[in-house]
Amino acid sequence: MASALGSLILFVVSLLVGGLGIYAGARVVAGVEDYSHALVTAVIGAVAWAVLSWVPLVGGLLALVAYVWVINWRYKGGWVNAILIALVAWIATAVAVFVLGALGVPVTGIGVPGA
Repeated sequence: MASALGSLILFVVSLLVGGLGIYAGARVVAGVEDYSHALVTAVIGAVAWAVLSWVPLVGGLLALVAYVWVINWRYKGGWVNAILIALVAWIATAVAVFVLGALGVPVTGIGVPGA
């Protein structure tokens, strides 16, 4: 039971970290300051990534395009802004994951691919 609770806590913290990355990207690029919007975007992006990334040969590319499409759909500004939000989200999430990992908290950034 403790293992299930620990996994749930790790999932929630990882989702919060991924949402924080998207929040940072949306704030820097689009001027949007809505953390709950970023969390929902992280969940939808994670689902899109999970559904498409398994496709042989082109799954990673399809998943990346779908992830950026989700950001484009959720935030105004077009494809260029969506790509920039994704890039800033990846950088911010990677930094947060590194810092938390150095502190002994083994999280990932759910909703931000590769972070």
